[in-house]
Amino acid sequence: MCLILPATANTAAGIISINQNDKVVIQKGSKMKKLILAMAVSTVFAGGFAQAEETKPDHEVSFNAALASDYRYRGISQTRLQAALQGGADYTHNPSGFYAGTWMSTIKWTKDAGGGGDVEIDLYAGKRGEMTKDLGYDVGVLSYVYPSNGLPVSANTTEIYGQLSYGPAYAKYSHSVTNLFGFADSKNSGYLDLGANVEISTGLTLNLHAGHQQVKNNGAYSYTDWKVGLTKDFGIVTGAAAIIGTNAGEVAYASPANGKFLGKTALVVTVSKTF
Repeated sequence: MCLILPATANTAAGIISINQNDKVVIQKGSKMKKLILAMAVSTVFAGGFAQAEETKPDHEVSFNAALASDYRYRGISQTRLQAALQGGADYTHNPSGFYAGTWMSTIKWTKDAGGGGDVEIDLYAGKRGEMTKDLGYDVGVLSYVYPSNGLPVSANTTEIYGQLSYGPAYAKYSHSVTNLFGFADSKNSGYLDLGANVEISTGLTLNLHAGHQQVKNNGAYSYTDWKVGLTKDFGIVTGAAAIIGTNAGEVAYASPANGKFLGKTALVVTVSKTF
């Protein structure tokens, strides 16, 4: 998944978020962000985790494909408010919880920003597990690759992340170890993601999310984002519909191609299949 490039700025790149009250999140959330990451990482080295009740094969491989009416990442459209084709593959070693995978999507933002390329390729690996029946963790590294993006500051980005979950709720913090999506001097940017996926009936899940993207040394491009949606498993395919919005700057996140605000509140519909 990826961010989008600001319309103005020679440093090219974009970011995505959900929620209001940026200052509150930044000032009061910085310690919490580091705590989430530190606690999640520490669990990897701790013993005595609960074993999953469900029996799964030692080695598990899955594939996924999707069609989305708009590719929103952290609230910002990566496809100029247009549709996207997406797909990926995942491998999990169930006895240990280690996993690795790749995910791809069509995009428009790197070309719109004056560079090249029309595909995002994500590569990730990590470890997930349970500390108790309801308390889980997930830590890993994720690289966003934009082949031939050719931007003045490369769009390619790597983040490390840590997540703690309790029942349907989770808190996740992602920290960039490179410049963030083409923003100059933006190493050590961070994204705080809070949410819950609550099953309200068989096969129907309520999706709630609020997030804040902090862009290091580029405060004008920091913002919050939010999402309220429903996901329904129809058996053959899975359908999702969500209202997504941000409080990002309308000038900062205007498309260089047509001037439209890429973080506007809108309905996004997705149809996906895992096999």
